[in-house]
Parts: sequence; C-alpha cells; structure tokens
Amino acid sequence: MNIRLGVGKKIRELRNKRGFTQEEFSELAGIDYKYFQRIEGKNPPALKIDTIEKFARVLKVAPSKLLQF
Repeated sequence: MNIRLGVGKKIRELRNKRGFTQEEFSELAGIDYKYFQRIEGKNPPALKIDTIEKFARVLKVAPSKLLQF
C-alpha cells in the first residue's frame, strides 16, 4: 500500500472513531479543510512531520500510531 494512502486511511479511521467530521477535525488541527479532504482522498499530498504531529495531538495518539496500517 502507498504510504500516503495508508496514513490517510488511518487518520480517517481514528477521526471517525472519535466522532469528528472532516471540517471539525481540520479546524481543531489548524489545517485548511480542502487540504485535509485531499489527505483522506485518493491522491493525498505528502505530509510534513509537523502536520502529522498536529493530527496526532487532536486524536490523542502518538504520531507513530498514524503510520501503523
């Protein structure tokens, strides 16, 4: 599996478990909503480690958890 797709799927899975919409989650993470939609989409962009850290903070998991798929 492509790592970008794997990370996007993992984020979507954890976000849904916590009951956040994409819009709510992107706001909490301080990320543009349209950009976040692309991360969970079919052709996700490369993510900076800082962005992964923001997502992990909102999801209350270790950043490494987002790379386990």
